[in-house]
Amino acid sequence: MAARNPIYVALDVPSPDVALKLAQTLGPAVAGFKVGKELFVSAGPELVRQIRGAGASVFLDLKFHDIPNTVAKAVAAATRLDVQLLTIHTCGGLEMMKAAEASAQETARSTGRPAPVVLGVTVLTSMSTVDLNQVGVAGDVARQVERLVGLGVQAGLRGFVCSPLELAMLRQVVPDSTQLVTPGIRGPGDAAGDQKRTLSAPEAMEAGATWLVIGRPICASPDPRAAAERILASLSPA
Repeated sequence: MAARNPIYVALDVPSPDVALKLAQTLGPAVAGFKVGKELFVSAGPELVRQIRGAGASVFLDLKFHDIPNTVAKAVAAATRLDVQLLTIHTCGGLEMMKAAEASAQETARSTGRPAPVVLGVTVLTSMSTVDLNQVGVAGDVARQVERLVGLGVQAGLRGFVCSPLELAMLRQVVPDSTQLVTPGIRGPGDAAGDQKRTLSAPEAMEAGATWLVIGRPICASPDPRAAAERILASLSPA
């Protein structure tokens, strides 16, 4: 088996009952669970508390993007929920990112728990260079990702979300301790869905990923736990 389980399962489901059932089914077969906008709006903070109460890690993927003070308060609330990872949009700017990281650290100190890793989101994995150009961003995806990650490093962020295809490039430009989290993980028989920049789990880990966010290949499987275990086994040395 892999020395460290890097799999966060994306609970991209509309119902808290379905989410909790998946979390119970998968249990220790994964590192933790990602709670995104749909589920959080449906179930609220109580679902996060229930998952944490069962001993699982939580990646709160709400992609905060607002004025610095508002984002700082949102990050403080997430830190009090005891999540391990949370996301902000790097395009919110340097001061917003600084405020988010400072809020995570200060709230963690005041509550006596480890600070969550504030992850900067750069270019969504559903977007191509054509999509970027359509919204007024010049250059290709890789250049925009590198630009935003550089700003995030300057702001003190300790992690980023990126597509698998940007991993190797980012490992050359971020500090060694930086956590890189990647969605867009697919196997040979898996549909790409709305992800345009994908790799397999072993390829992503080899390229430098810290955590893999996997949704449909596990959650849509007839046997989610077996699917997770197969992916984890694929990361083990031959």
